[in-house]
Amino acid sequence: MAGFSSSHTWESLRPRKDEQDWADVVWFKGAVPKHAFNMWLSHLNRLPTRDRLAGWGITQVSDCCICSNEAESRDHLLLNCDFAAVIWRVVFSRLSPSLLTCRSWAEMLSWTRRCSRKAPSILRKLAAHTTIFHIWKQRNNAYHNSQSIPPLTIFKSIDREIRNTITSRSHLKRFERLMSLWIR
Repeated sequence: MAGFSSSHTWESLRPRKDEQDWADVVWFKGAVPKHAFNMWLSHLNRLPTRDRLAGWGITQVSDCCICSNEAESRDHLLLNCDFAAVIWRVVFSRLSPSLLTCRSWAEMLSWTRRCSRKAPSILRKLAAHTTIFHIWKQRNNAYHNSQSIPPLTIFKSIDREIRNTITSRSHLKRFERLMSLWIR
């Protein structure tokens, strides 16, 4: 008679699914855990944006609480809102000067996977995670506290956080030259 195995029990209770094609963008070595978690929620479109809150009957207002121009959906808030567009333009000016904006979530994921000598994929992923986290943080600040911070001030926070992340991981081979690529 075989003995009890916690790993067999775990596998029978929670069978593994195939790895998703987006997993490498969300979960990667060197990611900041809170940013990766936020990116995961964003990718699954599970952030409580105003359009989702209105759909649940929690609020009647679905306008973007940053720009009030469109319904606050994931793609609008994190990519297409005028506020987010300013931030993304600065990020792209550092990593992909020829790119001005990503209009869809799929386009942004595709951008993070691209790799070049001047902007390796890991740096793009760090930038995307940090940018999305800070845009969502500002959205919450506007929604809960009615406070608005200019997008270039938000970018300064993004820049500082990316520099700190790279510095704290500079002992890892994948992060060795990222600082010079980010600040050029």
